[in-house]
Amino acid sequence: MKRVLGTAVAAGVGVLAWSLVEAQSFTVRQISAPVLAPGSKPIRILHLSDLHLTPSQRRKVAWVRHLASFRPDLVVDTGDNLAHVDAVPTALEALEPLLAFPGVFVHGSNDYFAPTPRNPLKYLREPTQASAGATALDTAALTAGLTEGGWTDLNNVRASLEIAGTTVDFVGLDDPHIGRDRLPEPAAGAEAALRIGVVHAPYLRALGQLREDGAEVILAGHTHGGQVNVPFRGALVTNCDLDTARASGLHGWPGPRPDEQGGSESAWLHVSAGLGTNPYTPVRLACRPEATMLTLLPR
Repeated sequence: MKRVLGTAVAAGVGVLAWSLVEAQSFTVRQISAPVLAPGSKPIRILHLSDLHLTPSQRRKVAWVRHLASFRPDLVVDTGDNLAHVDAVPTALEALEPLLAFPGVFVHGSNDYFAPTPRNPLKYLREPTQASAGATALDTAALTAGLTEGGWTDLNNVRASLEIAGTTVDFVGLDDPHIGRDRLPEPAAGAEAALRIGVVHAPYLRALGQLREDGAEVILAGHTHGGQVNVPFRGALVTNCDLDTARASGLHGWPGPRPDEQGGSESAWLHVSAGLGTNPYTPVRLACRPEATMLTLLPR
């Protein structure tokens, strides 16, 4: 019994040690989706989410800055950039080289409120809620820094940009996780060749609104890909009502992918596993922190 117990403890320590290492093992995933009109030039999108930056995370700052070397056609930031009351300058420093490229962003709950300690087991029971009395962050300074750098604020807003020769309509929602999402009024004028929906937390009501609004591609974050996954099974939770099979990666929503039989009514949904964690639970298991290069291709 002592030998078995000792083996179990050693295994647990090993898993914890690895999960701390994996949380710093940043990677870039490269995927593609055939969504553009035939003959269109591909659009290379850098999708960032859930940086959860603190001022001391200098290695993560340098890594994010290096992503500018990919020279994307568009950067989409789906929120939760902050994880500390003094992190706005850190986030703007990390994103500064990427402001040279066209970009759009929405906020997540952690762009509004500082993180607080939580019992990790609560994630298994229900989605988390903003803690009463949580410290408000300087969201206005973050928003100003990104918009003054040239990115478009999509929090409950529509916008249209010319990207790689294609006119793209965007519809964005503020974070559904804390009830800030309000679908903006329809825009007047002709529809663009492509509509992209952007939201932090992929709650079903938000995905439904974006798809009904005509979004053919939807980008989201929030889930951390499950953060602590079971090998060969995957995510246990998404911290919202999205199914765990779509906790990260490229999928069809609400049904099969548009390139699969029966998927013609679905949008492409990409959920980023994100680059960070709550600083009080700085672990990842079987779920490396990531940024994604999503290339939209002609159908």
